Amino acid sequence: MPTGGGKSICYQLPALMFDGGTIVISPLIALMQDQVDALKKKNIPADFINSAVTLGRRKERLKKFVDGKIKLLYVTPERFRKKDFVDAIKTANVSMLAVDEAHCISEWGHDFRPDYSRIAEFREIINNPLTIALTATATPVVQKDIISKLGLTKSEIKIFHEGIERPNLRLETTDVYDEKETLDAIYKVLDKYKGPGIIYFALIKKLEYYSQILGDKGFKHGIYHGKLEPLQRKRTQRNFLSGKQNLILATNAFGMGIDKPDIRFVIHAEIPSSIESYYQEIGRAGRDGKDSLCMLLYNQQDLYTQMEFIKWANPDSNYYSRMYDFLKNNIDAINSMGADYIREQMSFKDKNDFRVETVLAMLERYGVTEGLVENKNLQVVDELPHELHDDSYLKEKLLNDNKKLLSVVNYFKSITCRRVFISDYFGFHGEQPCSNCDACN
Repeated sequence: MPTGGGKSICYQLPALMFDGGTIVISPLIALMQDQVDALKKKNIPADFINSAVTLGRRKERLKKFVDGKIKLLYVTPERFRKKDFVDAIKTANVSMLAVDEAHCISEWGHDFRPDYSRIAEFREIINNPLTIALTATATPVVQKDIISKLGLTKSEIKIFHEGIERPNLRLETTDVYDEKETLDAIYKVLDKYKGPGIIYFALIKKLEYYSQILGDKGFKHGIYHGKLEPLQRKRTQRNFLSGKQNLILATNAFGMGIDKPDIRFVIHAEIPSSIESYYQEIGRAGRDGKDSLCMLLYNQQDLYTQMEFIKWANPDSNYYSRMYDFLKNNIDAINSMGADYIREQMSFKDKNDFRVETVLAMLERYGVTEGLVENKNLQVVDELPHELHDDSYLKEKLLNDNKKLLSVVNYFKSITCRRVFISDYFGFHGEQPCSNCDACN
């Protein structure tokens, strides 16, 4: 179902009707916090358990769910690694399991999380309850993977899809050659659309550069990216949602849980890495049903930037092995001196090389490490998994990521309806031209 189409209500409403509780598996701590806050405002007994919650509160919330005092419990999939959680949850009356952002199940999805692929195990632990899996961005390959990883056969499931029915979104692309043409295209949109809007960038340094220019031109705005302090990010998000700030310059770190109905435009000032992420990001516009613009600015140079991103996001098996051995043998020094020390030792020569960050994130996702370098409590707790040893698997993933980028190029170059292109990409064939994109008119 499209971003902003109402996926959450597909499990929230049934959850109130069932006798037992509902477990919602969600990948992002911020997202579950937003959803629980919204439910509590409606006096619906919901809560969440994740690593940001203290041990005492985790135990208290888990007991309330087991006792039937909480109807919806949001958890990250990593929670099922914890023996105390699994032992307690086995005793609960669970009527439904909801898997939010279900594309995370698939290793071919654009946001793979290894623990999602163990959901068939989780279902068994809680006696295989009725299960619903929801996403806005599953290609046919990812749909098959979701069914398989849930431990189901085709005959046991029903697939519902709503295509990409957001007729109020006008899809446009603009070919830009340099900074001047990029700014001209942005100014044109800012002059025409006075309502709230988001401008997405791939690079933080580029975001900050354009922020300076737009600020000097008198365009008030906020900025949002992963390197800002958490408090600053929260403040920016709150100001945007409340209407105090109408324009946000952001990386793709901004967006999950942004349920603001009146966003009038979304500009991609640099090309995104995949049709999946692009579709998810433009889906934040026009949720009130009113006309909104989704503009993609295409600069050939940005293509090379994304290719570099993909390269650094896909280290080979040798790099994983070297990094794993280094962490295992030098953990005290690493916790003392931080991530820069790892970079120095792993031949960090190119300032754009972020393989260290990639490997640290993947080791955490696979449960190989616990804790954080920044908190000086990083630990190696498991062996390197087979997938990260397997060069053929890693090469196939690199190829898959490059194919996703190629699809964005093909979207830009397409002379047929843009909405039909996206529908075909997600396997929803037979859509009629939209008459509301630059290719149609």
